[in-house]
Amino acid sequence: MTRPVRIANCSGFYGDRLAAAREMLAGPIDVLTGDYLAELTMLILWKARRKDPGLGYASTFLRQMEDVLGTCLERGVKVVANAGGLNPEGLAAKVTELSGKLGLNARVAYITGDDLAPVIGDLQAAGHEFTNTDTGLPLAKADLPVVTANAYLGGWGITAALEAGADVVICPRVTDASLVTGPAAWWHGWRRDDWDALAGAVAAGHVIECGPQATGGNYSFLAEITDRRYPGFPIAEVAADGSSVITKHDGTGGLVSAGTVTAQLLYEIGDPAYLNPDVVAHFDTIRLEQAGPDRVALTGTRGSPPPDTLKVALNMLGGYRNTTTMVLVGLDIEQKAEHAVILLTGLLGGTEQFDEFDVRLLRFDHPNAPTNEQATAHLRVTVKDQDERKVGRAFSNAAMELALAGYAGFHTTSPPTAASAFGVYWPTLVPAALVTQTVHLPDGRTQVVRHHENLPRTAVRLQAGPAAAAEPPGPGAGPLGEVPLREVPLGRLCGARSGDKGGDANVGLWATSPRAYAWLREYLTADRLRGLLTEAADLPVDRYELPNLLALNFVIHGLLAPGVSATTRPDAQAKGLGEYLRSRLVSVPVDLL
Repeated sequence: MTRPVRIANCSGFYGDRLAAAREMLAGPIDVLTGDYLAELTMLILWKARRKDPGLGYASTFLRQMEDVLGTCLERGVKVVANAGGLNPEGLAAKVTELSGKLGLNARVAYITGDDLAPVIGDLQAAGHEFTNTDTGLPLAKADLPVVTANAYLGGWGITAALEAGADVVICPRVTDASLVTGPAAWWHGWRRDDWDALAGAVAAGHVIECGPQATGGNYSFLAEITDRRYPGFPIAEVAADGSSVITKHDGTGGLVSAGTVTAQLLYEIGDPAYLNPDVVAHFDTIRLEQAGPDRVALTGTRGSPPPDTLKVALNMLGGYRNTTTMVLVGLDIEQKAEHAVILLTGLLGGTEQFDEFDVRLLRFDHPNAPTNEQATAHLRVTVKDQDERKVGRAFSNAAMELALAGYAGFHTTSPPTAASAFGVYWPTLVPAALVTQTVHLPDGRTQVVRHHENLPRTAVRLQAGPAAAAEPPGPGAGPLGEVPLREVPLGRLCGARSGDKGGDANVGLWATSPRAYAWLREYLTADRLRGLLTEAADLPVDRYELPNLLALNFVIHGLLAPGVSATTRPDAQAKGLGEYLRSRLVSVPVDLL
């Protein structure tokens, strides 16, 4: 093919908008993709499969296919989704069954090879320690049962399935970007060493993987979004050289701008050298340009050979947890909270019996509040333990015993609850040579897809184009101390997007102008970030510069430890961390405002 391939997204997570698949077929597309998996989702699917061995996949995908499969076949639109989760074979069988019920003849392929859970013990015995990439600890130190272990596969299995004539490709735990690199490589006939083209497709895949987060969702500058309808889901038009245009269907809500695309490029990344199984995409080489209304061009992305390891996401059964939230109103909030904790711990017989006893006083109250609600604070108590009985109704019922015996105005946000199981996330690496990716083709044949093991480490010269101009933040070239300053929220000069990376959090910030970036680059060091985010004061922080995007990226290690399912932090995925950072007051040169 010579024209760009139009790859649409219809899901950014398991539970996303069901109508999106149908809506994406309202305009011209070549491939319909959906991303349903996250680290936490794998644990959710494991729980579902434990109840019913036939499950373990994203069941909402079937409901979407019931709406659109016939249209996709009629128009030649390929469907590629990682909805297979822990049971891609089972989902492929369900899609085939659905096709027959609808009077269709869909050719369905599926991919396996990511699931390492059955062989973890054997691999450990062979000397593979599965060292946690966040903490440096070997898996044996965790001493917890592994329930899921999935290697992140690349896109060449998808390419092989499409080359064999598949209409629908059901994927397990492939990387999110593989849902774009696989179809793009099939469409354009790329070679394994077309590093720049593959890297460009990775960048496009990263932008569209979270659906409307690329088209105005979760965007810092709300005033820029003039069409406040639900955002249209994104489309990547990927050209033969790997460059792309990010867009959405005409007449849909939201916005596609350099800002919305930059925000998503910074989402949940670490080092700008973004590792994928098929290529390393260097995000500090991407160039963005507004190419028309709701059209942003991504060009210049450079790629280099991938590592000889694959990322593996393990989930372990960490135990059980429960939370009660007590509401405090009006005066003496801190004294009421202290009294409640003393009474509760007395009823429970102390805190030492629990693996973890976490107390957080969340202040929403205002003095002389005009409404009852504005005078409230929350006392959030979370307990965790290996023994379900300790943290079940024994805990939540004890909290309710304060109803008539506690502080004045006692009430809770919800009735007593039972304990729930939680997982511990463990990111690690495995040699790619140990993972066999197998494509199960529509005609019953199987095809093994090799990884890039033992590739020569080709030196790649990265050409990012000119960096953002380092203009002085004020008149002349004098130091910041000689320029009049004003205290304003940091967000007046930059947007932000934040998210989880296992037990870590990332915050990406992009400046509103080259001059604002010059100031931000000089001002916002890792130490200053720790000062603004007090809960990160004692945590390691990595700082990266992406001058091509007028951006900085920070990774805060351990903020969410030991992972989304287990952390007691109220914002378990750090979704609001960036917006909190933007609200913090900083001293800014007045001529930047």
